[in-house]
Amino acid sequence: MIALITDSTSDLSKEYLERIGAVSVPLYVLLEGQNLKDGIEISSKQIFEAVERGVKVPSTSQPSPAEFAGAYKSALERADEVLSIHISGAASGTVQSARLAAQDFGGKVTVVDSESITAGLAMQVLRAGELIKQGKSMSEVVSTLEGVRARMDFRFGVDTLDYLKKNGRIGGAQAMIGGLLGIKPILKIAEGRIDAAGRVRGNAKLMEAMVEFAKAYVQTHGSARVMYGATPGGEGKLSELRSKFTRAAARGFGQRDGGRGGLGSRGSRGARVGARASGVRAGGVREVV
Repeated sequence: MIALITDSTSDLSKEYLERIGAVSVPLYVLLEGQNLKDGIEISSKQIFEAVERGVKVPSTSQPSPAEFAGAYKSALERADEVLSIHISGAASGTVQSARLAAQDFGGKVTVVDSESITAGLAMQVLRAGELIKQGKSMSEVVSTLEGVRARMDFRFGVDTLDYLKKNGRIGGAQAMIGGLLGIKPILKIAEGRIDAAGRVRGNAKLMEAMVEFAKAYVQTHGSARVMYGATPGGEGKLSELRSKFTRAAARGFGQRDGGRGGLGSRGSRGARVGARASGVRAGGVREVV
């Protein structure tokens, strides 16, 4: 039997984790001088509220090897092996902490770098959970995930440039001009890092760009899974998004924080389409179809 472990940047809800039998090890959020366990000691609402009132944009830190070791030890009490899938090593030291901990378990723990973030990580965890339930071996699961990453093309956009400015990714003048012109950046994950993929003017064009990108992916690969990172009150866009696809499953998830991007985002990631606003984590994947 294989036990499945991930970290809180997957943004998978408690219900999803229970459904696939996975355990999430929390990262830490540094906010107003406090180091808080992500999703346990601080909620998405609390982070939203803090950023909105002008608090310094929070930073995160990875779990320690000791914390992963504790999770592995517990998992091996009910399983023969552990598969541990985590946020891109290019974006966080989390996967390195996991690998250090795994060294003490005699080859019983396999650590996988998802080479992605939020929904990109979540979809790999969900796929791994499905395969484990089917009775696949560790090598079969890992091989399948390698194929998923090879086909991955993760695109997303943000509704506001304010949080990119606050995190130092763009200058104040760029943010001001972009805001006045209604510029919406389109970003992508390349080699595990966030990079620019283009820009459009206005939310309608942003939605159109995401849909056209996903359609092109479907034409090439045959299917897609769509995810929408909802701005508060923006869930109605899901029906609009779903109406544009006949060969895609649509799922929605709420934004967890404004840490490194914007409070609203939309995204496409090829076979699994997701949204993460320049490092902003989503607040729990929930099924909408």
